[in-house]
Amino acid sequence: RAGLGYCGAKNITSLQDNSQFIRITSASMKESHPHDVMISREAPNYSIR
Repeated sequence: RAGLGYCGAKNITSLQDNSQFIRITSASMKESHPHDVMISREAPNYSIR
C-alpha cells in the first residue's frame, strides 16, 4: 500500500486494474541507480551486479 501514490492509485483494486509492467534494458537499470556512491559494505540481499 505504501507504493500506491507512486502509481496514482487510490486503492489496491485500481492499482491491479490500471497497472502495467514495463521492460527496461540493463543500461536503464544501471542508470536508475545512484551514481558516484562509495559502498562500504554491500547488503547480503541486494546486488547490482
